[in-house]
Amino acid sequence: MDMGLRPLALDPNRSMLSSSPRSSPRKHRRAKESAGRHPLANETMDVFQDIRYGSVQGDSDEEVGKDEEKEWSMIDRMRLWRHDALMQHLYETAAFWGDKVLSWTNDPNDAFWLAQTFFMSQQYSRAERLLTRPFPIPSPSDAKNGIKQKPKSNGFEFDLSADVTGRDIGKGKGKEPSLPMPRLPMGPGAYVEMSEDRIQNVSRLVDMSIACRYLAAQCQVRQGNWMDATEMLGESNPFRNSERSGPAVPNVDGGIKVEASMCHLRGLLMLKLNRTEQAKQCFMEALALDVKCYDAFDQLVSGEMMNPEEEWSFVSSLAYKAQEAADADFIQLIYTSRLRKYTHQAEHAATRAALVRSFGLADNPDVLYSFADALYAQFRWADCFVVTSRIINLTHIHTPSMPLHLACMYHLAHERSALFVLAHELVDREPENPMAWYAVGMWYLGQSRWGLARQYFSKTSLMDPRFGPAWIAFAHTFALEGEHDHAVTAYSTCARMFAGSHLPLLFVGMEQIMLSNHTLAEEALNAAHAICDADPLLANERGVMAFTRGEYQQATELFERAIDLAKVTQSSEKTWATTYLNLGTCYRKLKRLEDAKLQYLRVLEIEPRHAQGVGYLGLTYHLLNEVGKAIEKYHEALSLDPLNTHLIELLNLALDSHASTAPPDRHYPGGEEEFKRMLRRLREKFDHAVEENPSEGNMSGNTSIITAPSVSMEDGQTPVDAMTLG
Repeated sequence: MDMGLRPLALDPNRSMLSSSPRSSPRKHRRAKESAGRHPLANETMDVFQDIRYGSVQGDSDEEVGKDEEKEWSMIDRMRLWRHDALMQHLYETAAFWGDKVLSWTNDPNDAFWLAQTFFMSQQYSRAERLLTRPFPIPSPSDAKNGIKQKPKSNGFEFDLSADVTGRDIGKGKGKEPSLPMPRLPMGPGAYVEMSEDRIQNVSRLVDMSIACRYLAAQCQVRQGNWMDATEMLGESNPFRNSERSGPAVPNVDGGIKVEASMCHLRGLLMLKLNRTEQAKQCFMEALALDVKCYDAFDQLVSGEMMNPEEEWSFVSSLAYKAQEAADADFIQLIYTSRLRKYTHQAEHAATRAALVRSFGLADNPDVLYSFADALYAQFRWADCFVVTSRIINLTHIHTPSMPLHLACMYHLAHERSALFVLAHELVDREPENPMAWYAVGMWYLGQSRWGLARQYFSKTSLMDPRFGPAWIAFAHTFALEGEHDHAVTAYSTCARMFAGSHLPLLFVGMEQIMLSNHTLAEEALNAAHAICDADPLLANERGVMAFTRGEYQQATELFERAIDLAKVTQSSEKTWATTYLNLGTCYRKLKRLEDAKLQYLRVLEIEPRHAQGVGYLGLTYHLLNEVGKAIEKYHEALSLDPLNTHLIELLNLALDSHASTAPPDRHYPGGEEEFKRMLRRLREKFDHAVEENPSEGNMSGNTSIITAPSVSMEDGQTPVDAMTLG
């Protein structure tokens, strides 16, 4: 495509900085500062002082100075009113004066700014119509005939308009036939449908300027016209293989490339059309083209479209130095701080330290969020809550931090009342924010009211379909309610939407274990492990699957790895008491009874009233032939879980075993000799009673009393065994 006529308008490496309002053509006179005036009233600096209205590239300073001394025309004054009204959010005022300016000038630049006004006031249909209607275009001979044009605000090199009087600027001396104007090659609807004799003289704004096309696509997105917006942008980046595109090509004016913004918008459209993989590629391309395009980065990271290692590799490989040499280190650090914290813990800590030490961002919400995210990944909920509370104090709603803050309030039981108050405040202040209804759902979840919690999580996901915590919590309500089939369906949906997160697949595997679908459970857990291999909970669940298959050695290794990962994360050991219990059970299956006993004792150190830990420790003592200790532990376990039938059976077995092996002095005061004397006294007493009343000697009750203890102890039975058998 020939870029010779309007390289600025069609240059994908430009931003919209040149679209900013022009400064005054007159020199500002500095107002006298007075102690009685408000400090802001003394501010006279022009925020657009680097852009000189009325000058063209190559003008000398003398020419610029002469232009600055000129008085404003009526159109200039109304353009100022239009821009000033935009900055003060007086959109009706801006639209009113902008419409008059456009009627006089028929200038595409004035049309662009009027369309911006309509867009900001949510009049998307009017803005789209303005951007897609035909406008007259000049002849290239105008410049040759000495007609000097002004640079325009959305990148046009020439003035594409008639003046206020209606005189056609293109009608100069030595007219030459108009040449076809270069247009953006995007989609079949990119050109104006009209007769051949007029098509050379008119064009739509969306065909003449990248900025206009991007704004028109934004209007179509706001109206829900996904396919029209996709056609406007193109399903792929049309500049991708051109010489003027690529990550190594810097932005010519220091802003954000419109090409990158268009790729980001294209990614949003792909999400609307359920093309998740294409959306991911669009966001990656947008961030690669311009590392300053944070929206694309946020979609990739917050939407968990890449796994942790893929995130780390991609963000580390961006062309920071080529695009922003002066600020490359800071951009890379601030992006790295937002990545997930399952791996590269040391690098993350160094990143946060550098942001605090070198850039003074110790109290910045985004840096504090990075620290809170690391604490949450380590299951340090109390510490995380302290940091997120500070963030909430700094900025009322910090979107990345709020899910962590609410989750910490759910995990910390003493914060449930504060969660109730916070949820009400959010609903009152920002009822249109999905986070408010998510907070309400979290409170109901903490109250075990699964149905109501599910309703609010569903409402949250409808308001923001890409809000991952709401989808996970929605599925949790089914799992906690025992509806495992519905939970699997909800987790599977979440796994499809957030392909870079291992958590939905992990929860699918846990639910399949509950349903005894071990094959499906193993598939889900292996898929989760392929995404993230540094989650201790995942290692524990994979150990459970190995134990279920009877592979006790592999299960032991997985449980040991889970404990090692838990130590690295510095989480509360109480969280991993079950993992220590599982490891002890594997040792017991492998006949490593001493190791099993140590693990069960570790469980009781962490949680002394752990019923299963006490019971399994009793079983281990039983297997080690320490029957007395086993009986004590069985009794202790039954005091914690009195309805456990397995413990009752084990206790009976232990009592029987203890009765057959324990010495008599453990059960009768005075030992065996005293017990024998007691038996002789009973026999003598019985014989005496028979002599006095012989008919009572055949009574079943007395017979049982006499015959039961008469079993010889030399047969290997204790008196207790004999009496029990009798």
